[in-house]
Amino acid sequence: MSKVVLITGASSGIGKSIAEYLVTKGFTVYGTSRNPKSSTLNGVNLVALDVTKTETIKTAVATVLEQEGTIDVLINNAGKGITGPLEEIPEEELKSVFETNYFGPIAVMKAVLPTMRKQRRGLIINVTSIAGYMGLPYRSAYSATKGALSLTTEALRMELREFNVKLTNVAPGDFATNIASGRYHAPLREDSDYASNYGKSLALMDEHVDEGEDPMLMAKAVFEIINTKEPQVDYKVGAFMQRFSTFLKGVLPGKSYERLLLNHYKL
Repeated sequence: MSKVVLITGASSGIGKSIAEYLVTKGFTVYGTSRNPKSSTLNGVNLVALDVTKTETIKTAVATVLEQEGTIDVLINNAGKGITGPLEEIPEEELKSVFETNYFGPIAVMKAVLPTMRKQRRGLIINVTSIAGYMGLPYRSAYSATKGALSLTTEALRMELREFNVKLTNVAPGDFATNIASGRYHAPLREDSDYASNYGKSLALMDEHVDEGEDPMLMAKAVFEIINTKEPQVDYKVGAFMQRFSTFLKGVLPGKSYERLLLNHYKL
């Protein structure tokens, strides 16, 4: 039987690529976005879901269960970016990115877990980020949300082990998507003491996205994970040096690793 997959944030970028690729592999895929413009697209069933609104989550999950009777795989992909000097990011924007990147995925997991526990099977893939393994300058809030989701996944793996529900993190590096256009940027103010360094870092971030990897790389990685009997705790997908940076974080003294980041961002 075809596995039923629910993936959040499937209207563009990595989520869209994963959803459409899984359809070609025979999966029944439900992709979500806040305001889908049609009921299907390229074989993906589209449902409305806003990860910051609990009622839309419940409705979307109920729709899939009514149509299919099960959810075998949840891919928590929806998220948003945020950049800026922490001192200058409005508090409401900090709360908003945590609502989307952290509390949102938790709410979706809570909605599907009763079904997965009852059927004694299921897989949850949380899309985090290589940025979640380290504190990056002018991306402090983003790193924090993804790091928090990663650690939560590690804990839940052990809590859900007795129910045969598997969890894993998939941490992408920079991919060529439209994430830069949708993220919140603290204004680059000429009168700010952070103006010079923030400006340089912002330009470098945009350059990394423009030169990023093909999202199909993530789609193929997710397909392999779904077909893995015992998924690892986490996977890192992207350019070699970005993946290698997480290894260096674990072996280098803190200040040495910090110097590498400062040199990389020309700070």
